[in-house]
Amino acid sequence: MTVEEKLGQLQQLPWAVSTGPGGSETKDVEDAARAGRLGSVLNIFGARSSNALQRIAVEESRLGIPLLFGLDVIHGLWTTFPIPLAQASSFDPEVTRRDAEVSAKESRSNGVHWTFSPMMDVTHEPRWGRIAEGCGEDPYLTTAFAVAKVEGYQGEREGKDRKGGKGERGSGLGAKDRIAACAKHFVAYGGAEGGRDYNTVDVSESRLRNHYLPPFKAALDAGVATVMASFNTISGVPAHGNSHTLTDILYKEWGFDGFVVSDWNGVDELVAHGFAEDGADAARLALNSGVDMEMASTDLAKHGKKLLSDGRISEQRLDEAVARILRLKFALGLFEHPYVDEDDAINEPSADARKAARETAARSMVLLKNDGKALPLKKSAGSIAVVGPFGDSDDLLGTWTFPGAAKNFPSGKVLAAVKAAAPRAKVTYAKGVDAEGKDTGGIPAAVSAAKKADVTVVVVGEPPAMSGEAAARGDISLPGGQEKLIEAIAATGKPFVVVLVNGRPLTFGGWLTSAPAVLEAWHPGLEAGNAIADVLFGEVNPGGKLPVSFPRTVGQIPVHYNHESTGRPYNADNKYTSKYLDLPPGPQFAFGHGLSYTSFEIGEPRLSRDHVSARALRGGDTLEVAVTVRNTGERTGDEVVQLYVHDIAASIAQPVRKLRGFRRVTLRPGKSKTVRFQLGADDFGFWTNAENGEFRVEEGAVDLYVGNSSEAEAKKRLTIT
Repeated sequence: MTVEEKLGQLQQLPWAVSTGPGGSETKDVEDAARAGRLGSVLNIFGARSSNALQRIAVEESRLGIPLLFGLDVIHGLWTTFPIPLAQASSFDPEVTRRDAEVSAKESRSNGVHWTFSPMMDVTHEPRWGRIAEGCGEDPYLTTAFAVAKVEGYQGEREGKDRKGGKGERGSGLGAKDRIAACAKHFVAYGGAEGGRDYNTVDVSESRLRNHYLPPFKAALDAGVATVMASFNTISGVPAHGNSHTLTDILYKEWGFDGFVVSDWNGVDELVAHGFAEDGADAARLALNSGVDMEMASTDLAKHGKKLLSDGRISEQRLDEAVARILRLKFALGLFEHPYVDEDDAINEPSADARKAARETAARSMVLLKNDGKALPLKKSAGSIAVVGPFGDSDDLLGTWTFPGAAKNFPSGKVLAAVKAAAPRAKVTYAKGVDAEGKDTGGIPAAVSAAKKADVTVVVVGEPPAMSGEAAARGDISLPGGQEKLIEAIAATGKPFVVVLVNGRPLTFGGWLTSAPAVLEAWHPGLEAGNAIADVLFGEVNPGGKLPVSFPRTVGQIPVHYNHESTGRPYNADNKYTSKYLDLPPGPQFAFGHGLSYTSFEIGEPRLSRDHVSARALRGGDTLEVAVTVRNTGERTGDEVVQLYVHDIAASIAQPVRKLRGFRRVTLRPGKSKTVRFQLGADDFGFWTNAENGEFRVEEGAVDLYVGNSSEAEAKKRLTIT
């Protein structure tokens, strides 16, 4: 390969999705492909378009190297599943595996080889719009979902080598229904100051390794094909030029065998960061730090040859990056099968995919409050009012939705689903306020509808455009006059319930006290209406739990369950302890919280032994924690048994609790089940501030808590000797 061809493999250019090959908007991409100076294209989809561009690269370039086509398939292509934060609420990684499997099948049939997902940015920042794309505030929960999604996208992994690694059409990357995954954003993006996108992260080595890195390490162990660098700085060094994270940890310490792609324009932005002098310097810093492919910006392609001749980048490093990219193309089978069968392209959600999306959405909903058993609603109700800006909306797919899906396959409406679920009821609708809460002129009509109905369903929340990338909010309450709508409905004195559709945790005003029941539905995706109705009318008994704490006010942020203690922890009777004068302690709703239409009893934890040596744990020894959960109610339901660990005294202060096990179980009335957790060194140890990575398991006492939220009280003490 010539130097230009090698540099071309490191270049990814965007495709103008509004046009096909031969248009003026795509000429630069086609010319680069024809010249063999292009490795990848993002935002191209469709069997015909992708095949046409691929033929240019394969049949007209000198070496015929196929292109790698990438697309942001975050929670579905045609079949839009609930947003990732909602899926995490299921506390069931299998739901995200199913999302990935459906997404991979639809995407690969349309010529897409690679998705920029899953996002595994742990965050304590609900103001950050991109919290919707992740799994919330806990690294352990995020890790479980990251692994499931990688395996769902990529297929099975055999030993250290993925099936399909040589291009065979098996069950791995080379299969017709699998795509390469991308672990993003590497790393600590969830710590962005103030929840503002692209912002600074100042983080200790121990926090980096204990809080932000675990999901990435697990994804690598699961065989993730690629990693994306993050926009933020990490303690002053931009992630795209951070050799400590990209090379020392990712490649040398962890032995990553895939490649690193920049985020959009991330290489060129090293200049704006004040880290690089110009584009040439940015290219040098990024490549030498560990970035292999440049997305959107073209600094490597423009300046790489001179950088090489000047000795500012090495031929060895250039070849290394090219080899990493070519290996993935071989693993995907692109050299043997560069094109997709246009007759096999999937162009709409299948019945099975819709069923999976509906089940996932219902399984992801969280019942926050249910006073007086206001829910489930009775199908025998004579009249039902549906009010609120999202009661008759088909815009509930959520952020980062594939444009073609939003246009052709919008979300199902709550109003239509309520009518279908209660066919004998008179169902009326009044909008009340608009989605942004600016126009409150419809509130009187909503009040009138509520007064005439047996029960009212108030559907409020955020429009999807208010969450996701570049959608940070300084005020995370219900937008505009939406709270006034709820207060007006409450003032009627008639029964009502509130359904929230949103992409982040929200703060609640006084309306929370007056609302008998509140269902957190998140942005539920394609089958939004049907799934919400399934839960409202009891066809599905809600069993989801919050993957993130809900603050009482914005001023309380950050508030999260896995915080460290202070030298003066909260004490209601002592002013000089860590607290606010004007707020109760803790969040409005805690991590792990979620109610059911039945009731459960979780017993005391039982340990297989109450002493274990640190040396034995470091050698691979484990112990078992068992707990019995019983359905004490009158209907079948799900409970999520959660296990938390607290290292009472350590050489580095540990979180007051950290999740180290969870299990979602389904029980019929009166039935019980014993849930067992195996704990080892990873559960009791922690990383220190040593830059070269030091993991310790220390002697001392550890409390093990078991219950149905992070506020669990039942505990047993373990002594590590």
